Amino acid sequence: MSTKNRDYFFDNYKALLIVLVVVGHFIEPCYDNNLFLSGLKWVIFSFHMPAFIFISGYFSKKKLPFGKLVQKLVIPYFVYELLYYFLYVFIIHKDTGLYLARPKFSLWYIMALFFWRLVTPYLKKIPGHMFIAVTAGLLVGLTELDNFFSIPRTLVFFPFFLAGYHFERDWFEKIRVQAGKILAVLSLYLLGCLLLAYSFKIHLTPKIFYGRYSYHEMGAGDGEGILVRLVCYGVSFLAIFAVSAMISRKPQVFSILGQRTMPIYLFHGLAYSVLSATPILESVSEIWQGVLLIGFCLLLSWLFSMDGPNRFVTKVSSLPVPSFFGSGPGKSSGPFSGKASGLGRKGSYPM
Repeated sequence: MSTKNRDYFFDNYKALLIVLVVVGHFIEPCYDNNLFLSGLKWVIFSFHMPAFIFISGYFSKKKLPFGKLVQKLVIPYFVYELLYYFLYVFIIHKDTGLYLARPKFSLWYIMALFFWRLVTPYLKKIPGHMFIAVTAGLLVGLTELDNFFSIPRTLVFFPFFLAGYHFERDWFEKIRVQAGKILAVLSLYLLGCLLLAYSFKIHLTPKIFYGRYSYHEMGAGDGEGILVRLVCYGVSFLAIFAVSAMISRKPQVFSILGQRTMPIYLFHGLAYSVLSATPILESVSEIWQGVLLIGFCLLLSWLFSMDGPNRFVTKVSSLPVPSFFGSGPGKSSGPFSGKASGLGRKGSYPM
């Protein structure tokens, strides 16, 4: 897609989100050390992955051949799982195995995206499919599936993918006009949620936004857990729209980060795995240290958006697929093609 026709709104929104993904992971070992990092953790996890998945759904309106999904998602998943496995075993000497049914670190997103892309064209034909998705996301918290095939997160975050799938571009502009009202609603909603949690002594942890943990693991009863997750859906959706109203629609120096989210997503996880095996991140306790850590995350995001990492993920997502997968002839359309998606650059994923 030419620069003239490029929709920089999505580039800029994704740039913000991918930086928040990096920061959110790197402050994981130390966010309890001070209020600044703790508050930042809550803010980031309340909407960053829901927003990424919402945008993924928006760019998934056109059905891709099964073979193309295998090429763009399944093959990269196996390649990146091997990368993490070799890093864990030979570099940081972590006791692990090649558990392909249990995605390592952030690779759950690729597995989940394959499921969403595969199922949505059929599920959308069923009346009330959004209600079905929300119900599944609430009920999966009653299980103890943990990270098995990333089923919990796949189901918990599915409503955001479906919402993005049905969303129209001009609706973002209508939301922008109503930005003040949306911010007011979000503020009142959050205040009401906090008051209720305090009044009924509901235990809250950032894990309520992870989508991975059961209600039992978060120290909540079944009914309480379902109610909290339902409230979290409201927080995340309101935050997605509130933030979208503040995103620039013009090209910015950081727009390139939003065009190359996949290399940042992959390589920052490898860097984090190495650092988290040392006491460096856990030792961050002072606010100024937290600020330096955030600066380091910004630097990493920029480094991993450069041509080298981008070429690597492009080649991995272009590896040939056996003909029996039926990818079909011709060019594909959808979130991986610049023309259909507005992503425009090779190596970009609808994150």
